[in-house]
Amino acid sequence: MRHIPLASLRALEAAVRHESFVKAAAELNLTAAGVSQHVRSMENWLGVSLFMRHARGVTLTAAGREFGAAVANGLGHIDIAARQLKLEAHDRPVSVACIASVATRWLIPQLPAFRREHPDIRINIVYALDAMTPEAASVDLLIRHGTRPGAAAIALLSGETRPTCSAEFELRHGPITAPTDLIDADLLHDETTSSWARWFALAGIRAPPKPGPIFADFSLMIGSVIGGQGIGLCPTALITDELANGTLVTLFDTPSDMDKSYWLIEANRLSAEAQIFRDWLIAVSPTSRNSQGI
Repeated sequence: MRHIPLASLRALEAAVRHESFVKAAAELNLTAAGVSQHVRSMENWLGVSLFMRHARGVTLTAAGREFGAAVANGLGHIDIAARQLKLEAHDRPVSVACIASVATRWLIPQLPAFRREHPDIRINIVYALDAMTPEAASVDLLIRHGTRPGAAAIALLSGETRPTCSAEFELRHGPITAPTDLIDADLLHDETTSSWARWFALAGIRAPPKPGPIFADFSLMIGSVIGGQGIGLCPTALITDELANGTLVTLFDTPSDMDKSYWLIEANRLSAEAQIFRDWLIAVSPTSRNSQGI
């Protein structure tokens, strides 16, 4: 036998600790003969007697006592390392990557409710940046904006945008009752002016949109919209609180970006905790609730 009989180590450690095959057998749910066979296998491999056998039981030899202590020490280290890995695997936080506007305006406000239901699961939120997959962002879950990125992606929020301004802006610059009223209005642009150009086309306006401030993303632009600095094409799903309390108003119901959503993409292998958070996100998302008629 070339390799040490690893399967016999546990039986040997128990036999040494109890200095009894009978007691070791009771602990390991084996027979005394089974323990004896494991010990004999180890002795044959070592070429050394570990126990003296006699009518009333067994007695450790000096070699058996020394080798048994080494085995106990090794198994103890393995047990500690295994428990640590198990603890770390269970305690590893669920990681989610998303763009700033989704994090601040939808995801983070949802977390207190999740923590009440699952106080032992920790959530880490990071910026998605330009990651196209969870693996590229080194996370469990990724929330992306745009057209459907794949068959497995799940829509959490609608990406539809509508002309939106503060109630105070409408009061100062209104009435704004027809789409053509926006031709000379103070427009705010998210990344480029192309979004307003598309909305103008949908509304049947042939004139180009008026140039105005361009913001790197919606999370920056929304501050100017709320501050009454102009009209922005805002994703309605991300401003529900402001619409409900009257801080913001949508000027027209004609939407743009109907083909876009905020999509949930999951990594290939999810921990049990990540699966729980994924299912919870889907359950609380407006898109999911609407599809179920809730």
